[in-house]
Amino acid sequence: MLSVFRRKVFHGSFIAAITVREALNSALDEEMSADPKVFLMGEEVGEYQGAYKISKGLLEKYGPERVLDTPITEAGFTGIGVGAAYYGLRPVVEFMTFNFSMQAIDHIINSAAKSNYMSAGQISVPIVFRGPNGAAAGVGAQHSQCYAAWYAACPGLKVLTPYSSEDARGLLKAAIRDPDPVIFLENELLYGESFPVSAEVLDSSFCLPIGKAKIEKEGKDVTITAFSKMVGLALKAAEILAKEGISAEIINLRSIRPLDRDTINASVRKTNRLVTVEEGFPQHGVGAEICTSVIEESFGYLDAPVERIAGADVPMPYAANLERSAVPQVEDIVRAAKRACYRAVPMAATA
Repeated sequence: MLSVFRRKVFHGSFIAAITVREALNSALDEEMSADPKVFLMGEEVGEYQGAYKISKGLLEKYGPERVLDTPITEAGFTGIGVGAAYYGLRPVVEFMTFNFSMQAIDHIINSAAKSNYMSAGQISVPIVFRGPNGAAAGVGAQHSQCYAAWYAACPGLKVLTPYSSEDARGLLKAAIRDPDPVIFLENELLYGESFPVSAEVLDSSFCLPIGKAKIEKEGKDVTITAFSKMVGLALKAAEILAKEGISAEIINLRSIRPLDRDTINASVRKTNRLVTVEEGFPQHGVGAEICTSVIEESFGYLDAPVERIAGADVPMPYAANLERSAVPQVEDIVRAAKRACYRAVPMAATA
């Protein structure tokens, strides 16, 4: 199926460009083909081929018993999915947006996440909860929340946050194969973005390890951690910083729980500075956990206070200008990195 995704040839190890949407679709297709216990369920995943066309072609190929259109009742179909996982099936539950997962959070937390522990390992719950997470554009406060910190706070869950097509393909395969419940947080604004991929990524056996971050760009002056859409902003910020003589190391977290503390701390011990970037709320956020890890394990290596970039501590505004102000922008990351490197212009000088 991946042959249809090959758009253009690259020099070196990259042979094709595929969108995040295509990467997710191909991962689902290959895992459903490899394991008859894998099935997809959710609102409009079948006849409509997915609200964002992630499940395009799957109903025709696998039939309505493995691609199930559900009523608009997240609590109902999530509970059915968890029950199916109890009995050895491998459901992939799609939420049209993770904001709607709040309707099903009791099943996710109390049923899926805790059953293995409460049964002394007798019950495995191999289920994936996936869908778009975080802010899109103009959808208001009730459809714009980032749930990374919410679900990462719960023992028993694994929380993955893909950025690129490689991430989406490799991490979704890993999530489906995993014996434990996985929260798979996609981003609506990334679905249509294309990324170059290698022959290895296109191979049906490709899979990424859960709990391992990726250094997207090496640097020596400041470490910038990010996940999901924020990785792209961090990379753009790194380009701007490079023109001003600041070498930024960009870490794509990929996995929020488990968190790759080793990679983060090793980077900070090299650069001696840290900027964390996320679009969720600042209080009790992913960045706060990363800061704590660095304080506990690498405090003596820090040459500057840690900088945290996060969404505004308010419900998401609807107005476009206010919405932009409520989520991190490239210029916010640049300013924070400059502060960490003591390259910021003093406030008095700008008066």
